[in-house]
Order: sequence, then structure tokens, then C-alpha cells
Amino acid sequence: MHSTLVRVQNVFGFFTTVAFVTAIVVALSVTVIPQTPSASIGLRNVQVVKGRPHYHSPKKEEYAHIRFDLDGDLTSLFNWNTKQLFVWITATYPSKKASEPPSQAIIWDAIINSESQKNPSTPFTVYSNYMNPTKSSTKAKRTSKPKKQEVELAPGLLQLKNSKPKYQITDISGQLSSTSNVTLELGWNVQPWVGALTWTMEQGKGWGRWKGIKGGRSKAFHMPALKVKGTNQEAVKGSGKPEKVAEASPIVK
Repeated sequence: MHSTLVRVQNVFGFFTTVAFVTAIVVALSVTVIPQTPSASIGLRNVQVVKGRPHYHSPKKEEYAHIRFDLDGDLTSLFNWNTKQLFVWITATYPSKKASEPPSQAIIWDAIINSESQKNPSTPFTVYSNYMNPTKSSTKAKRTSKPKKQEVELAPGLLQLKNSKPKYQITDISGQLSSTSNVTLELGWNVQPWVGALTWTMEQGKGWGRWKGIKGGRSKAFHMPALKVKGTNQEAVKGSGKPEKVAEASPIVK
């Protein structure tokens, strides 16, 4: 007869083996699910200002403020093994030196949770709903004025119109005005429950049933030049609105 300790070790070893094999099967099973992401990005407006982009900035420099439209369908990236999706938009433009790779700066990002992440089903939540079944209805009765029902998009659907950027663009050289061949690109990172992280696949590329993104890049545009009056009057960011701002509507090639 085996001792109690040996039996516990055998059960624990069998459990970890089954859990490990199950995790591998789940991670590999998503490769048979087709992925066909698509998106379109359009420039609404771009402004170049000279000032301090942050309150802690030691000096004045040029920075850009870009508004954009985004219409994307990334629902095919969600499956039973998707925990959340990290999405971002980068502004890509040529570096000052031709020998250096293009410069990139993130202007917007978001985390999109899956349905299982937004509404987790755990023993605690099941017990809480069982013990307090009328909790949600009681809160609804206390609301004096009914709110307008907002249409909740499915995870992965992106619809942004004239959206403000989360982050402003600065360059290490301190100059952004009159920069040409600037494009906006959509990228993502799929974070699964188990398995490896997957990243953006460019258009035309693919792996098995996973296809690269269709679209996801704006037309090239130019950064406007700073408006100058007199000898040396530039756009400066102060406590209120900037006095003079270099502004341009989309200039596409």
C-alpha cells in the first residue's frame, strides 16, 4: 500500500499533466479559426503647435495634434481563448536622416475586453447573483430619469468619428512642421487566456487561415507649416488657446 503522501503526489502529478495538455490543445485549437480583420482610417484634421507639450517639458518644441476617423472590424480576432485585445494607432513618418528607419508615435490606444472578461462567471459571482437576484432591478427602480439606451458594439467593432488623439506627437529633433509622407496605421496585440501573444499581420501576409489586415492604413498627408507673422511669431501653447496654430485639412497624395 502506498502512503497518503505518495497518493497525493500521484493525484497532483496527474492533475498538472491533464491541465498542461488541455492548455496546449486550447492554444492550438484557435489556429483553425479564420481571422479576417479589416479597418479603414481617415485623417480629419492635423495641427502643429510650438510650445510645451507637457507641463514638465523643459523646453518648447513642436508637437502635432491629429484627429481621425476609424471604422474597423476585428471581431474575427475574438474566440474562446481571447482574453482581451490591445489596439493602437501609430503615426509613421520619415526620419530626418535617410539612413534611419521611419519614426513612429502612438496617438491613440484602447483595451477591448472579451465577453468572458467583461462578464466573468466565477463561483463568487454565481453565488452573489443567487443570493441577491433582485439587486440589479432595485438599482433600476431608484433611477429617476431613464437614460438613453446606447447601442453596445460587439467586441472588436470600432467606430470613431472625428476622434481626438490620446497622445500628442513630438520628435527628438523638436521639429514636426512641414513633415511629408505621414500615415496613420492600426495595430493590435491579442492576449489569450493560454498560449502565445499574437501581433498585427500586415496586408498581404498570412498564416494558415489567419489573414493579414485589410486596409488599416490612411492615405499619406503632410504636416502643415507654422504660421509666422512679422519677424518671429510662432504658435505657442499657453494657459488658454494657442494664438496661432498651423492647421491643415487632409492633404493626400
